[in-house]
Amino acid sequence: MITVISLILTIIGGIVWLLVGIADFNLLAWLFAGNLYFIARIIYVLVGIAALWLIYYLIRHFSRILHGDFND
Repeated sequence: MITVISLILTIIGGIVWLLVGIADFNLLAWLFAGNLYFIARIIYVLVGIAALWLIYYLIRHFSRILHGDFND
């Protein structure tokens, strides 16, 4: 379950970075402007932790992923 949540958070982070790269628009900063910016920072931290988890998961299961065995 943590891997699925990590994938979702990483996809959200990727979309945010895509918007920054293409349109110079930070969706999280826009959504949580002013006093709510700490929420955007929490989301950034969660996305970073999710990315670290996925790196760990990839390293741990690399041979299984390489051979297409996705059963957990």
